[in-house]
Amino acid sequence: KMDHMSPRLRAFLSEPIGEKDVAWVDGVSHELAINLVTKGFNKAYILLGQFLLMHKNEAEFQKWLICCCGATEYEAKESSNCLKEWCACFL
Repeated sequence: KMDHMSPRLRAFLSEPIGEKDVAWVDGVSHELAINLVTKGFNKAYILLGQFLLMHKNEAEFQKWLICCCGATEYEAKESSNCLKEWCACFL
């Protein structure tokens, strides 16, 4: 299951989320991380919380990232997939 994953995604999934900065989330670029931090999403677990509040609805979460946080479509897809995979491993 892990072989099709990027090294960054594999690293994120290799351990609990802890206090990791939001920039650890696969798909979050430097620019997007700055936007997220500005909005109060400085930690990966806070972004995960937003994903869970949206009932793990990837389409809704991606739309929010693009519209409210300035993510590209690619960044939105990658990061929602990262959080979905994390939930599958740890929840």
